[in-house]
Amino acid sequence: MSRQNYVFTSESVSEGHPDKLCDRISDAVLDYLLGIDPQARVACETFATTGLVVIGGEIGLPDLVEGERVARQGRERLKDHMGRIPEIARDCIKAIGYEQEKFHWNTCHVLNFLHEQSVNIAQGVTGEGGREQGAGDQGIMFGYATDETPELMPAPILYAHAILRRLAEARHAGELPMLGPDAKSQLSVRYADGRPVGVTQIVVSHQHLVKGLSGDDVKAIVRPYVEQVLPDGWLDGAEWHVNPTGEFLIGGPDGDAGLTGRKIIVDTYGGAAPHGGGAFSGKDPTKVDRSAAYAARYLAKNVVAAGLARRCTIQLSYAIGVARPLSIYVDTHGTGEVAEDRIERVLMEGGVMDLTPGGIRAHLKLNRPIYQRTAAYGHFGRRPEIVAVNGSEAETFTWEKTDLAEALRAAL
Repeated sequence: MSRQNYVFTSESVSEGHPDKLCDRISDAVLDYLLGIDPQARVACETFATTGLVVIGGEIGLPDLVEGERVARQGRERLKDHMGRIPEIARDCIKAIGYEQEKFHWNTCHVLNFLHEQSVNIAQGVTGEGGREQGAGDQGIMFGYATDETPELMPAPILYAHAILRRLAEARHAGELPMLGPDAKSQLSVRYADGRPVGVTQIVVSHQHLVKGLSGDDVKAIVRPYVEQVLPDGWLDGAEWHVNPTGEFLIGGPDGDAGLTGRKIIVDTYGGAAPHGGGAFSGKDPTKVDRSAAYAARYLAKNVVAAGLARRCTIQLSYAIGVARPLSIYVDTHGTGEVAEDRIERVLMEGGVMDLTPGGIRAHLKLNRPIYQRTAAYGHFGRRPEIVAVNGSEAETFTWEKTDLAEALRAAL
């Protein structure tokens, strides 16, 4: 029997954290190339340090694998677009708000080492005539949902994100000009009878632009915004730790180097559920590291939304060049209304959702430039929204919808 009374802790980092800045640049490059061609292949990595951003990885357009003449044309198309990459990186840094002496959007060096995708990898994903052949890599992916919050997310990570997102909104609105872009939060949440009831410890470390601010000064600045996002009464008796090491003037890559894909637990469930082997940012949706993790969350969330379980973990596994998942594992943690193997059979049969990489992309509408929005404050627990993309409308966070609940109930 699972424990019912305990304290669980999760952390979040802001959009200005060095790793998150790198995630955003990588996803911005992905969005740019998907805006050119929805079938673009992208595996973009970013590294950032004092005064320097380095971008590398593999990219390609579908015609790179469709014969020598067409491939030559595809390479020329890529070359034409490579000049935009440094500008994309600078736009991200500017939007986040970095104008420090040693890390400024207008003066930092941006080096672009993106190159053509390996034909060996490409041939595993795309067959003759552009026909989809299989997954872009082997791997395991996990999705999770719990009914402890309306968003069907674990409370510690959901509210750790909400704190930093609210502070960033206030900073961008000009309400908090004394704060910088770099920040971290951490919440220790107390559970009673299996439900979250309050915070025992709260940590907020926030960069500030005014010398001499103490931890108590920063606490007085951030506390009203923290109170706005946490449930009533949750802070009663909580112990605060705000900028516990003292001044936090040097933030971002000038204070600590950043790298794409280094905050995978922050990106998912805050440690409350397993994580697969790969990060998300900078990867196009043929990479099942990303698309199948979104699908697993979508399925787990709909299992809970359908009332089939209060908690649900789903694992999917794939092999490179193979379209169908090799296995599906479901764990409802003793809260299920139906047997887990029945859910597994229904999902494996594919009648509820096609779990091939192409089927996932079509169902969740993933071949669109929607990914820069995912780079900070979590890929899950977010609200689907209609946004303007390249002169048309696109829906974001489609994997957070619960429109599959009725079909799952009917199938089971």
